[in-house]
Amino acid sequence: MNIAVTATGGGVGQGILKALSQTEYKNSLVALDGEPLGAGLYMTDKRFVIPYASSPDHISKLMDICLRENVGILFPGMDVELYKLAINKSMFREHGIDVIISDNRVINIADDKLATANFLLENDLPHLITHPLVSLVTGYDKMKFPVIIKPRKGGARSRGVYKINGRNELDDIIHKVDIVNYVAQEYVEGDEYTCGTITLSNGYVGCIVMRRILRDGDTYKAFVERNDKIEALCENVCGILQPFGAFNIQLRLKNGVPYVFEFNARCSGTTNARALAGFNEPRMVVDYLWHNRKPIFDIKEIIILRYWNELVVGNEDIIHGGR
Repeated sequence: MNIAVTATGGGVGQGILKALSQTEYKNSLVALDGEPLGAGLYMTDKRFVIPYASSPDHISKLMDICLRENVGILFPGMDVELYKLAINKSMFREHGIDVIISDNRVINIADDKLATANFLLENDLPHLITHPLVSLVTGYDKMKFPVIIKPRKGGARSRGVYKINGRNELDDIIHKVDIVNYVAQEYVEGDEYTCGTITLSNGYVGCIVMRRILRDGDTYKAFVERNDKIEALCENVCGILQPFGAFNIQLRLKNGVPYVFEFNARCSGTTNARALAGFNEPRMVVDYLWHNRKPIFDIKEIIILRYWNELVVGNEDIIHGGR
């Protein structure tokens, strides 16, 4: 059977492909993307251009390809696909295809920054003060500056995220954003961490903790560390939330306490970096589902420096439809 990965023109999809290309599953990969020039399409021999997630044909085309290519596992690589795939997960399962995705409840909490903060608050977990931006703009909310303002839903790669140091800066920026879809969040100075976790049907598996340096919203340098407090928080979050598969937790430390500011209910752009450090999330998922193997990992405390690489594609190889 084969393994399909969507959105392979982006970092998440490419990370999944890279992580699996280091394993015995390297010849079983099917790459999917909405753009003929999606780089990840040309990392495999089996590649298909599919309708965008916004298209009414997206799910039916995915199903057709999965059935034709004997796909047994489907990894989503883009946030905008998650809800549609979650509500159709049972349909794929009826055809023997496991979509590696959490349920709608988890996806909705992860996609909504206010819902994320409320989840942490309601479960007595460390949380950052977070309110709708409207309440800060109108003066109803007396949050202390500086604050971070960011999209409540649909944000990606730090786009539209601003650090606001005072009321004058807020007045200058509010006409540039959709304040109805924005939140204001307590700002925490210090190191930022991205944490990969795995939870399967038999429970929580484990996590990897990476301190990171960002460039344009993506992890540019990663430092794999052991941190008991962060690891305990990740286990606690996953134990309560019960995601399925890979689940990404982003946080900062404040006085040694980890404060979560974002969830991603999918694999991360640092999936392959984690695999290089001994925590190969896609492999653990496939091993478990196909071979009933107990997920194992051996994390190495290493530094990972990311850089551009070139992928040469012949003009005759560019595709404009299924192949």
